[in-house]
Amino acid sequence: MQADRLSATFSALADPTRRAILARLARGETSVSELAGPFKMSMPAVSKHLKVLEHAGLITRSRAAQTRPCKIEAAALKEADDWLEEYRRLWEQRLDRLEDYLKAIQANPAQQAAESKPKAKERRRGRTQ
Repeated sequence: MQADRLSATFSALADPTRRAILARLARGETSVSELAGPFKMSMPAVSKHLKVLEHAGLITRSRAAQTRPCKIEAAALKEADDWLEEYRRLWEQRLDRLEDYLKAIQANPAQQAAESKPKAKERRRGRTQ
């Protein structure tokens, strides 16, 4: 996924109105007027939000007679999720290592006390010099 497309996706998702629109579209295709219903804003304002979502590839709009049905495009969300998954794995690994370390410390408190005493002495020496 290109970095600018990823930026467009996250920028589009940053707005709560656009997230609400996507949540509605997750239930199925609907018209622009139906999407605008719950929001206290003009149709041009809703249209601007839809253009941002469309530019990011998160929705598609078509023309059916006099309506403009909108549909969510899950592929763009999948690309963002794939990008986030790398960081999710990284943080899970780091937290797992931290958990293992904390368990080791809790299992042997005498060793923990012995390891911390020299460090405390070194810190005190550094302050007095």
